[in-house]
Amino acid sequence: MTRLKLNEEMVEQAVYGGAVLGGGGGGWIEEGLKLGRLALEVGEPELISLDEFGDDDLLVTVSMVGAPAAKEQFVKPVHYAKALEMLAAKIGRPIQGLHTNENGAGTTVNGWFQSAITGVPLVDFACNGRAHPTGSMGSMNLSEVEDYVSHQAAAGGRGDRYIELSISGSLDKASTMIRKASIEAGGLVAVARNPVTAAYARANGAAGAITQAIEVGRALLSAKGEAAIEAVVAQLGGKVVTAGTVTDFSLETAGGFDAGTVRIDDAYEMTFWNEYMTLEKDGERFATFPDLIMTLDAKTAKPIVSAAIAKGQHIAVIAVPAEKLLLSTTMRNRKLLQAVEDIIKKPVLSYLD
Repeated sequence: MTRLKLNEEMVEQAVYGGAVLGGGGGGWIEEGLKLGRLALEVGEPELISLDEFGDDDLLVTVSMVGAPAAKEQFVKPVHYAKALEMLAAKIGRPIQGLHTNENGAGTTVNGWFQSAITGVPLVDFACNGRAHPTGSMGSMNLSEVEDYVSHQAAAGGRGDRYIELSISGSLDKASTMIRKASIEAGGLVAVARNPVTAAYARANGAAGAITQAIEVGRALLSAKGEAAIEAVVAQLGGKVVTAGTVTDFSLETAGGFDAGTVRIDDAYEMTFWNEYMTLEKDGERFATFPDLIMTLDAKTAKPIVSAAIAKGQHIAVIAVPAEKLLLSTTMRNRKLLQAVEDIIKKPVLSYLD
């Protein structure tokens, strides 16, 4: 596949497959479906292989930043378009392609609407083939490029919480300011950021990530219940670790992130920082970020993000080893992953070796 014309069926597959690859984060299924369908209403977006782009072609990341559980968050398609418009004006160069920062229910379809209304090609590519909590993790190791200047633009919120922001600076400082903007906007903003060449993207990101999401979604939607869950783990090369009842759940939204823990049958424990970070039982670790850990309704197989977990739910927990995923070079960057340990207060780096 070098070009794939997107249709309604692919929207559903991409969103549900993206939800699985979101690993607990990556936005909401309902919002992803709305955005993907809107793209088909306003245009005819095509998914184009990264191989079709020249090494010097300029690609731009489009994403959401913030805490999905924030009660006042408000991001609409017009905000995605506005962020891209501001970034294009800032960099003063033609943009040859758009791509998402990560896979997730909402994020896999990032860029579909912008591509449909602007005609800028949509790339079968993600900065990372699974979802991740921080902007730096979705920036293809640009944090390691000396003197790199990050250009980012954001829009979101409603009423007196509406924000438009365009910023340039170090990757860390620019990402921090965008995160703060998401808080001021009520929890989420749409973002366009970090222009890179196609050659840099090839070396540091996840080519084919969107078609992988579509394939995972196709597997999930091809069956029902336990059979659907088994189809997903077979597609990804993972396994079902456990199925049981949520007996305890805690969530705190702070600093633009959702963080907390989930306990199943008073035995298995998961930590999350937007995405699930660890899965263990009685001190035995079954999976550690960037391994994929995901929760699905045990009866319907519908993916359940971390922010939607509730006590009493009957869920299945799947895990997929990192080596089976399409991942960015950031997922091997120990400096970036140190932040996970700082938040969840559990070892992570020792499990990378």
